Amino acid sequence: MQTHFSLAQLADPDVAHSETILRKCVHCGFCTATCPTYVTLGNELDSPRGRIYLIKDMLENDRPADDKLVTHIDRCLSCLSCMTTCPSGVNYMHLVDHARAHIEETYTRPLPDRLTRLMLAKILPYPGRFRAALRLANLARPFAGMLESIAALKPVGAMLRLAPRTVPAASAINQPGTHAASGQRQKRVALLRGCAQSVLDPAINEATVRLLTRLGVEVVVPKGEGCCGSLTHHMGREDEALASARRNVDVWMREVDNGGLDAVIITTSGCGTTIKDYGHMLRLDPAYAEKAAQVSNLARDITEFLAGLALPEPQNRVQAVVAYHSACSMQHGQKITKAPKDLLAKAGFTVRDVPEGHLCCGSAGTYNMLQSEISARLRDRKVRNIESVQPDMIATGNIGCMTQIGTGTGIPVVHTVQLLDWAFGGERPNSLVGQSISR
Repeated sequence: MQTHFSLAQLADPDVAHSETILRKCVHCGFCTATCPTYVTLGNELDSPRGRIYLIKDMLENDRPADDKLVTHIDRCLSCLSCMTTCPSGVNYMHLVDHARAHIEETYTRPLPDRLTRLMLAKILPYPGRFRAALRLANLARPFAGMLESIAALKPVGAMLRLAPRTVPAASAINQPGTHAASGQRQKRVALLRGCAQSVLDPAINEATVRLLTRLGVEVVVPKGEGCCGSLTHHMGREDEALASARRNVDVWMREVDNGGLDAVIITTSGCGTTIKDYGHMLRLDPAYAEKAAQVSNLARDITEFLAGLALPEPQNRVQAVVAYHSACSMQHGQKITKAPKDLLAKAGFTVRDVPEGHLCCGSAGTYNMLQSEISARLRDRKVRNIESVQPDMIATGNIGCMTQIGTGTGIPVVHTVQLLDWAFGGERPNSLVGQSISR
């Protein structure tokens, strides 16, 4: 793609980086076939290629974002399926991240939208606040339908429908501390607790710690670690996102200095994609660039880490069919496709791929609240495809996908690591208790 940026514009390192991305695009349109919003809406401007044209026009002309651009960028899920498809290596992720930051700086959203986004940014990344908000949501749930009928309040209604009816008790596993390896220590890792996940389903981290320690891995839950910054990053709130990244880099580098780390283990793939990008996000900060790159190199999805260990024979061989849903942040963001399925198969499960597995389920962080209609259409399409393989259960590696898919089907949805923990000597996942599964 030909670009026309001035030397003054290219003096801005973010613009210069976006210009190199734009120049790689050859207009081929391969991305349109795998873009969930284009497949759903059929609008060229709701495809990666269309959004690239809009972003190029905005940046080249050095102008504020307008209603048209914001509409189509907001509809982007950041699923990154286009990056898997693109034959030219266009880094759409960095380009759309830059566009969102530019929108946040130059565009004034309607007041209800600003308030909704502020609420999400100030609640979801903080487990204490999120837990309190979920309790309040249960009281307000009867008003969800009324709120969804008012355009400005539709996101609030969607939030109420997504909120679980019961909130699990807080888990001691998410408190700072060290969990010793069973027997001789083979490796030492830090565990990202996560913000929303630690509230919605603390059993995921409990299963992770049980499994890792049985395999000879010491697990540290460091003091001071917080949200990875993914949620605010994808809303264009870069100052908040970078502050989160710096805090976590400091915490994990402290553990590197104090006892060494073989990995930073992540059990939410959406967080993993962002943490693996810390090196880029903080590349312009001389105090953090090198440390952030080191943390990105240490970041591992739990299945990615387990694939590198010598696993024993499974103790509990479960005769069950598992539909594996590969989260977009896992398959497109981190390019992890084989490890989760291979691990499940080694554990004794019959693993089935889901038709149209490359298409997003519609969760995408806050997308299922801010773009609830498109999200629901994508969820229903995903659920139909999952149910077509007739599984006993659904496995995935992202809490957002678990929540989203779980609202559209009665088939149990569990985290991949929970099934692996069960197979290799751990507890049966709570969501499977009472299910007729043979062993």
